[in-house]
Amino acid sequence: MIEIQLDGQKVEVTEGSMIMHAAEKAGTYIPHFCYHKKLSIAANCRMCLVEVEKAPKPMPACATPVTKGMVVHTKSEKALKAQQSVMEFLLINHPLDCPICDQGGECQLQDLSVGYGAGASRYEEEKRVVLHKDVGPLISMEEMSRCIHCTRCVRFGQEVAGVMELGMIHRGEHAEITTVLGDTVDSEVSGNMIDLCPVGALLSKPFRYKARNWELARRKSVSPHDSTGANLIVQVKNNKVMRVLPLENEQVNECWLADRDRFSYEALNSDERLTRPMLKQGGDWREVDWQTALEYVANGLKQIKAEHGAQSIGALVSPHSTVEELYLAGALMRALGSENIDYRLRNAQFPQAESVRWLGTSIASLSDLERALVIGSNLRKDHPLFAIRIRAAVRKGAAVSVIHDIANDWAMSIAQSVITPAGSWVQALADVAAAVASEKGVAAPAQGKASDAAKAIAQSLLGGERKAILLGNAAAHHANASSLLALANWIGAQTGATVGYLTEAANTVGAQLAGALPGAGGLNAGQMLGGSLKAVILLNNEPEFDSAAGAKGAAALSKAAMVVTLSPFKANLELSDVLLPIAPFTETPGTFVNAEGRVQSFHAVVKPMGETRPAWKVLRVIANLLGLPGFEFEAAQDVLVAARGAQDAQAGFVQGGKLNNATSAAVDTSVAAGKPVTAAIYQLDGIVRRAPALQLTADGRAGRVYDEARAGAPAQRAKVPAGDDALQASVGA
Repeated sequence: MIEIQLDGQKVEVTEGSMIMHAAEKAGTYIPHFCYHKKLSIAANCRMCLVEVEKAPKPMPACATPVTKGMVVHTKSEKALKAQQSVMEFLLINHPLDCPICDQGGECQLQDLSVGYGAGASRYEEEKRVVLHKDVGPLISMEEMSRCIHCTRCVRFGQEVAGVMELGMIHRGEHAEITTVLGDTVDSEVSGNMIDLCPVGALLSKPFRYKARNWELARRKSVSPHDSTGANLIVQVKNNKVMRVLPLENEQVNECWLADRDRFSYEALNSDERLTRPMLKQGGDWREVDWQTALEYVANGLKQIKAEHGAQSIGALVSPHSTVEELYLAGALMRALGSENIDYRLRNAQFPQAESVRWLGTSIASLSDLERALVIGSNLRKDHPLFAIRIRAAVRKGAAVSVIHDIANDWAMSIAQSVITPAGSWVQALADVAAAVASEKGVAAPAQGKASDAAKAIAQSLLGGERKAILLGNAAAHHANASSLLALANWIGAQTGATVGYLTEAANTVGAQLAGALPGAGGLNAGQMLGGSLKAVILLNNEPEFDSAAGAKGAAALSKAAMVVTLSPFKANLELSDVLLPIAPFTETPGTFVNAEGRVQSFHAVVKPMGETRPAWKVLRVIANLLGLPGFEFEAAQDVLVAARGAQDAQAGFVQGGKLNNATSAAVDTSVAAGKPVTAAIYQLDGIVRRAPALQLTADGRAGRVYDEARAGAPAQRAKVPAGDDALQASVGA
């Protein structure tokens, strides 16, 4: 540690730190633009000039290392004069468009110009003009004349996203930030550049000119997409979600968001929202009141149970639903006498649940890994924020190995990779186990050949201290998932690596904890999608796109006597008999449990649209109409307490050792396995599928082609009564 004096205060910082780091520790603010705690030091804005005693001139605080006994003045006359001079230069070419700039009210340049800018400029020359660029549907670069060349966006792409899509060309007043070749910005985390921009040069294209910063109310929430559980600030105006920003949480998402977390809110205000209950009568859809719809569902369930038994009723639920919704769906099925409930819609294998599968380590620890083996994952697209952390570990020297069927570009260096068809993954992992066994002189858990690639992966895992074996979405959905887990556990035990699942959805872990799994004698998702039920409840999912069965599964379900869809959108129109409008995550309180087992509850940030109701309330009322006991819940918090089986709703689910990736399954290398079904980045759930800007991106277009090919040709649309123009437009004639 080194001690310096900063504005008369003694501060201790680690050797190699900069003056800026000492100021942060002391709680002293030094004005800056180019400096950012998550990016490398560029020192090109010079706004952070401070006075250092015995130095001949003001020094940049972000790039001046501390030395023992250093005396720094951040608010002396010399420092202030230097900062004011820099501000004068920055404003020479900056356009005077604050009144119409979207950054107004949250602009660093605007804020600092009040404190460090002059009342008038001494420069009378014409201001420079920089032509706008079209870099895609997410980022607006229409006003690049505002750019002050801090290069935060450039450094973010190069260092954090792993793809240097933006760069600076030319020199002096001709310098500009551009894609150089006129390409689009296609990174899955590109929206973070908007947050990093200290002026109004990079703006959110979907949000541009929609509202002013001071008009927006700010409310906390949690992302409903992948298993990171990213913390959100949802900005609201007139009971409408206008923008989504990251809420900083170093243990979860740091200060970043994936683009699907940031821009998917567009779907919440789309014309595809279902706002009133609907019944299909004679092939036509009719809007009805809640009482009529709920009585139809309750009477239908009673009749089907009486005629065919409770085991003819089942529920297919989405792991993007809240703990409260999943718990009540399971409780409803079991109160009816059925164990048919499952969230594993994309799985090909359905082993008996031994424990709750999870990441096996903390999310934050991914940034400090020294060795990692990732099996069956397109990490960069499946889990963008996990990829950022592992990319950071690679920058610090970590070695990452991969077993997959496609050589995806992860925008990071890969030490070893085995690219082989999914049916060979178990054998490939058995080969790695054989190489580990050979190195350690122990018996291998399965017959394998220690190939050169397997030896390289084994030696990598046997080195280093902080290690992880991570099973991706495709590994979890694999037809021989149990063998993959068994082999991963053996290798982890021999090498000292943690073993875990990256987990697909926002509440994959929560779904397991809430009991959204078939009990004894219950049908799994694969069996239910085969058409073995008379009555089906679909909670927040579309089997055509959200299940391994795809269009065949939807067709099989359509043959049931009654299909009830609970969705925020006009979904499953061809196969459903009744649609019940439920609230998305912004309109209901709830809880998600992320990959590391972190329990995160949130409140509604806007009122429900139209006659939409929270799904937990809908399920409770259906149970009440059926006369089932144990559904006297008044608030979502009461449901959470029941789901936990404890009185303390703040206690973690992880207590009692429920999170465990151990398995008793034997390794079987003979199982025939096709390609596992996984979702493209912007096809993961119903919300992202309906977000216009995301669907216009390169990933969105590619994902739609894949999903439509897998789902097959669109089924015949249900008829809509003439005169209902909005509904007619949404479902087609």
